[in-house]
Amino acid sequence: MFEPALPHCFTSEDLTALVVPLINNSKFRGVDILLTSQWPRGVWQYGNNPEVNTKTCGSSAVANLAEKLKPRYHFAALEGAHYERAPYRNHTVLQEKAHHVTRFIALATVNNPAKKKYLYAFNIVPMKVMDPSELVKQPQDVTGEPFRPLCQRRHQQAEDEFQPGSRGGAATAVLLRPEQEAGWRTGQEEAIRGRGTGAWPVSRRGRGSPGAAQTAPQAPPQVEKHLVISIGTHCYLAMAKGGLTPRHVLILPIGHYQSVVDLSSEVVQEMEKYKSALKSFYKSRGERCILFERNYKSQHLQLQVVPVPLDLCTTEDIKEAFMVQAQEQQMELMEIPQHTDLKQIAPPGTPYFFVELDSEEKLYYRIQRHFPLQFGREVLASEAILNIPTRADWKECKQSREEEEECCKELRNEFQPYDFAWDD
Repeated sequence: MFEPALPHCFTSEDLTALVVPLINNSKFRGVDILLTSQWPRGVWQYGNNPEVNTKTCGSSAVANLAEKLKPRYHFAALEGAHYERAPYRNHTVLQEKAHHVTRFIALATVNNPAKKKYLYAFNIVPMKVMDPSELVKQPQDVTGEPFRPLCQRRHQQAEDEFQPGSRGGAATAVLLRPEQEAGWRTGQEEAIRGRGTGAWPVSRRGRGSPGAAQTAPQAPPQVEKHLVISIGTHCYLAMAKGGLTPRHVLILPIGHYQSVVDLSSEVVQEMEKYKSALKSFYKSRGERCILFERNYKSQHLQLQVVPVPLDLCTTEDIKEAFMVQAQEQQMELMEIPQHTDLKQIAPPGTPYFFVELDSEEKLYYRIQRHFPLQFGREVLASEAILNIPTRADWKECKQSREEEEECCKELRNEFQPYDFAWDD
C-alpha cells in the first residue's frame, strides 16, 4: 500500500488534473510561465552544461509536464544553482506545426555566499495577445527539444506519469496564464527518412552541433519529407511540388524566416552555398539558374530555383520577359544596383517580389496592393522562356506520390556530387 502523498509532494493524479483539461482544449498553445521546485530531467540535453550533477538531478515527471505544457519560461530552484539554458524548440522541424520556444532558468539560493544569480527580471507579453508570427519566431541559439528522445526511449513510463496509480516526487508546480535531437542531424534525418525508409542519403560528415539549426515557423514549410533533397545546418533543399521543370527546387531555411531580408548571417551563408551548388549542377546540364522570391501572402520563406536551358533563350531575354510582363500588370520592376543588398531597400516586413538572374542582376518590385501570386512562374512558363504556359499554376502540375518519390530520388542522385552536405 502506498502512503498518502505528503502535502508538499505531487502525484500523477495531480499532474493529470493539471494537464489534461489544458491539452484537450483545441485552442491550447502552451503556458507563459511554469514554476517547479525540481528541474525537469534532461533539460540540459543539446544545450549548455549546468554546474550540477546531471546523473541525479531532475524529475522525469517534471520533464513530461514541461513537454506537454510548453511553457515560454520555466523556472526552478531546488538545486540551488544558477543555470540559464539556451532556448529550445517545442516541435519537430519539418514534421509539426511550429511553436514558441521555451527558456529554462534555474536560480541559486537567495543571498548565497558565491553570489550566484538568484533573481531574474524580465518582461513578458501574454501569448494570448501576441501576434502568432511573433510568438513562434525562433532565436538564433535555439536547440532541439531536450525531452523528446527521453520520452521516446521511455514511452510507456512517460505515459504512466499521467496515469492513476503512480506517485510523483517532491515538487511543486505553479501554472500562470494558461493560454495559448539525438543530435540535430540525427533527429532531422530520421524525420525526413520516415524513420529508416532509406529515402534519405545519410551524410558522411556527421556534422551539426545541437542548436546549429534554428526553427520554426508560424507554420513550418509545407514540404513533404519525401520531397527533400538535401539538408544542411541552417537550410534545406526540396523538390518543388508541381514544379515547372523536373529540376525546379526550393531553398528553405530550417528556422522561421518570413523573407530573405530577415535571415541571419549564418543562414545567408549556407543559402549562398546552396545557390552556388545549384548553379554548378545546372551548368553541367546546359541550364542557367533563375531564382525568385515572393514575400507576399506567404508564411515562410521559399526561394524558388528554376533551371532554364541555355539554348532556349538568353539571360537578357529572361530579364526582358520579367520587365514586359510587369509593365503589363502595371508594376514597376526595378533593377537593384550592383553590390546593393536587398536589406537596404526592403526593410523587414516589406512585401516584395525579387528575381535573381544567372548574370547576378537582380530585379525588385515593392508590392503595393494586389499582386498575382503566380507571377514568377507565369513569366518563366511563357512562350518567350520555357514555352510551357499551361504549367504556370503549380496546382495544374501535380503528380502522384509515387511519381514524386521517383522524380525526387532521381534528382537527389543527380545533385549528390554537388551537395556540400555530403562532404567529409
